[in-house]
Amino acid sequence: MAGRIKSDDVELVKERSSIEDVVREHVTLRRSGNNLVGLCPFHDEKTPSFSVNPTQGFYHCFGCGKGGDVISFVMEVDHLTFAEAVERLAGKAGVELHYEDGERPREETIGRRTRLIEAHRVAEEFYRELLPAMPEARTARDYLRGRDFDGKVAEKFGLGYAPTDGHALANHLRSKGFQREELLTAGLINRGGYDVFQGRLLWPIRDITGDTVGFGARRIFDGDPRPAKYLNTGETPIYKKQKVLYGLDLAKKAIADDRRAVVVEGYTDVMAAHLSGVTQAVATCGTAFGVEHIKLLRRLLRDETTGEQARVIFTFDGDAAGQKAALKAYDEDQRWAAQSYVAVAADGQDPCELRISGGAEAVRGLVEQATPMFEFVVDTTLARFDLDAVTGRVAAIKALAPIVADIRDANTRNAQTREVSLRIGIGIDEFAEAVRRAPRGGIASARKAREAAGPRRGAEPDVAGEQAGAGATSYEAMLPDLRDPIVRGEHMLLQCLVQFPTSVPPQQLALVKPSDFTAPAHRAIFEGVVAVGPDPAKSQAAWLSAVTDQLPEVVRPLIHGLAVEPLPTKLDGQGRPDWHYVRSLVVRVREVALRRQIAETMSALRRSDDAERTRAISGELTAQQRALADLLAGLE
Repeated sequence: MAGRIKSDDVELVKERSSIEDVVREHVTLRRSGNNLVGLCPFHDEKTPSFSVNPTQGFYHCFGCGKGGDVISFVMEVDHLTFAEAVERLAGKAGVELHYEDGERPREETIGRRTRLIEAHRVAEEFYRELLPAMPEARTARDYLRGRDFDGKVAEKFGLGYAPTDGHALANHLRSKGFQREELLTAGLINRGGYDVFQGRLLWPIRDITGDTVGFGARRIFDGDPRPAKYLNTGETPIYKKQKVLYGLDLAKKAIADDRRAVVVEGYTDVMAAHLSGVTQAVATCGTAFGVEHIKLLRRLLRDETTGEQARVIFTFDGDAAGQKAALKAYDEDQRWAAQSYVAVAADGQDPCELRISGGAEAVRGLVEQATPMFEFVVDTTLARFDLDAVTGRVAAIKALAPIVADIRDANTRNAQTREVSLRIGIGIDEFAEAVRRAPRGGIASARKAREAAGPRRGAEPDVAGEQAGAGATSYEAMLPDLRDPIVRGEHMLLQCLVQFPTSVPPQQLALVKPSDFTAPAHRAIFEGVVAVGPDPAKSQAAWLSAVTDQLPEVVRPLIHGLAVEPLPTKLDGQGRPDWHYVRSLVVRVREVALRRQIAETMSALRRSDDAERTRAISGELTAQQRALADLLAGLE
């Protein structure tokens, strides 16, 4: 049959292709008797069950059952046909292939992947030759020089320049025998026949074996009609952005040798890291770091559950986007046996900027001083909340409990429960219970659970400044939750004050502060009552009108209800509430406030790591406890 590779040549390819070398391009192997073992590239596993026998030239996975020779391995791992796999191996082994009847198939009948790879090789060569020589590429060269990358560096990483002539690459590739449909499939031209990349600095994106499968392109001209700073090759049969890491072909040996991977955010960061001696650096290509990237690195890291842990270090910008990326990476942390770290420069510089400002040593220092991922996530999360306020601590508990709950190791989880409770400023038992009840599944699951639950019932917005936009908040939203006994006590005290303005003597009323009220609407009403003050000269209606004028529009319906609701107590002979009843409400509101202040002060004391501040907080706590004791003694 014409076009079929001769069987003798197939056998020669097998003979000259080391299965060990081929497999090591994808998997880190270690010796186990006469065999080599590692994590299977065909299914996800934590304990190695993939075995290679170099002498026999075969592999087998005891986990998923896949096995075969060097050709079947290449077919399986790279999704090639038999002919494509043989052609790829032959090219690397220097074997000239012969076909039945002495004919080589026409170019268009050779394996599609081989053709697409070859098109990218020719394109990379074309672009690379233009960067140092073409006059219009000067802007690209200036961009690189501004980041301390010279011509040798550009050559080392294969950088190139795509000319503004929209047909330059297409014409060049057609002159080499490539057809329009091949170039479309490769993602090198668009449907209109124009080059995909025009007037841009280019990075070749290579797969783990070193084959160029796509390009990343940086905007360098202000007049570029495509505003995106970076463009990447679209999805093609040979390029799947979720399964490719820029720089992995250069970093794989160092990653395997050191069992350490460094994930940076951009192409120039990879270059800066490698030039600084951090040769384990890789980056994603226009997408977030995800599950397929993890699988790719785990096989190289020998990411096993037994023995010493591998390390994965993420470098993120110090801005909000960088923090969001770190939290997303932490969500996938359970997929690693490796220990994850985060490296963020104090001034927020990325590795490329750090190399310019501090040299190679600064980049190496950034990686070496990385913070464990868990600590970074806790620090980032706590920074969003005011831990001096009860509401802030409650929110911090809800945010961090699911994160701690997801820690795999029970001893580590218990230790972090203690540590995080101290950071928040609450008791260990309280936070341990929150961890026990927290949803599993990490940050994303906790967020989804909160969204599914909807807004908390009885949650109340702050009414400060509501008069300017009273219509923005509904009356129903302002209703205090009277099922809460604390809020109910505030409500009962306000009933007395609104219906009987002189029922609380001035010296007793002075004990209560607006901040003692937990419901914002109650706080606003109390402030209105105090602002107007008791005025025996005014009628009740006039006095109530004066108080109402002090309130935000949205709160006014509440005071009308307070004015007409029956008091839940007997009135004396003069039709007024009993003083003992009124006094108990004053004490109750004030007691709750003092206990809340004491809890906040104790929380601050737990978080304090400064001796002078600790003494000051202790004095404040003593004064608050004495005030509470005096208040309660007055009831006796």
